[in-house]
Amino acid sequence: MKVLIVGGGGREHAIAASMKKSSRVDKIYCVPGNAGIAQIAECEPSIGAMEFDKIAAYAKQKEVDLVFVAPDDPLVGGLVDVLQSAGLRTFGPDKKAAVIEGSKAFSKDLMKKYHIPTAAYETFDNPDEALAYLETASMPVVLKADGLALGKGVLICNTIEEARAGVKEIMLDKHFGNAGNRMVVEEFMVGREVSVLSFVDGKTIKTMTSAQDHKRAKDGDKGLNTGGMGTFSPSPFYTKEVDDFCREHIYQPTVDAMAAEGREFKGIIFFGLMLTPNGPKVLEYNARFGDPEAQVVLCRMKNDICDVVDACIDGTLDKVDLEFEDNAAVCVVLASDGYPVSYEKGFEITGLESFEGKEDYYCFHAGSGFDEKGRIVTSGGRVLGITAKGATLQEARKKAYDATEWVGFTNKYMRHDIGKAIDEV
Repeated sequence: MKVLIVGGGGREHAIAASMKKSSRVDKIYCVPGNAGIAQIAECEPSIGAMEFDKIAAYAKQKEVDLVFVAPDDPLVGGLVDVLQSAGLRTFGPDKKAAVIEGSKAFSKDLMKKYHIPTAAYETFDNPDEALAYLETASMPVVLKADGLALGKGVLICNTIEEARAGVKEIMLDKHFGNAGNRMVVEEFMVGREVSVLSFVDGKTIKTMTSAQDHKRAKDGDKGLNTGGMGTFSPSPFYTKEVDDFCREHIYQPTVDAMAAEGREFKGIIFFGLMLTPNGPKVLEYNARFGDPEAQVVLCRMKNDICDVVDACIDGTLDKVDLEFEDNAAVCVVLASDGYPVSYEKGFEITGLESFEGKEDYYCFHAGSGFDEKGRIVTSGGRVLGITAKGATLQEARKKAYDATEWVGFTNKYMRHDIGKAIDEV
């Protein structure tokens, strides 16, 4: 098979690494890709993930057998529809189904209609009405920009002053662009956060191993929300009891609800869960692999990824026995200091060769490129996802942090407490 992966971050590098392990794949392409993906795939950096017609033409030119659309923007924008109408076999939800991530108001209304447990909420198109509502709401509250905002359009407001400032930031100043044309005001839930990724074929859902992300930029969950500073898998807080509840009340009901709405979902649903004192509730849905969750989940999957992708496209997922290794993985993100606000890039990354031939260690590139001399340099806020597997979460974490010392670049920054919660189990 020839496979084309759309995207250029750590998630796409993890997908490409899984494809490389497949006995069925002999050629991988990626648009736009990055310097790490370029070690295992033919990248075309001149084509962006939102250039739908160019992607379709490139896929046809390379005669690919499968296109894997990985990021949120092209999924929500309808790239899958464009590729399928061009006769290309494509993995990922179509535009009608990807709205489950594209609009938080849609997903909240869906959960309310089909009695899927989630936080109480109200939706607003008018900032004055939102402000009037907030004057009567109990604090803290959560404000969410309705549309896509790179995983950053969520504000937790502890006081009415912070809530007023949040409405201004989202709806008036348009800090998150058009994503803030509508806003969801949600009750603040307390509990452990857990991420569960799943494969879906329109009717059947098979969940992957659990994970837990760290969104805040600084140690101790301080600082701004980012795209994710690290993650671990599995979550020790995701018990069999929690899994049983979610299967009955969240996972299958979500797939059935989308089908009932005429929005059959084929691809990956990411369930962001909050384990509250009143049981698990849905924080958010994503219509694709999370980043950096993909990095710790895919490296533990025993199945050939192509077999599972085929089953999702063909509606035969019920015949797949999804299996994961009985171990653990931890990913620590090496970022550019100053992320997610402002940071310098273009610095050479050294020590990458240290990962060659090392079992259980992975260096997934999130923001890397080549300079004019052909050296690998930093090109983004999140640069590398240093990932390690171990028999236990504690062992995997130690190995991952040890491996962060193998690579270097100017202004390298990371959190030092990824997975710290596992010590509390």
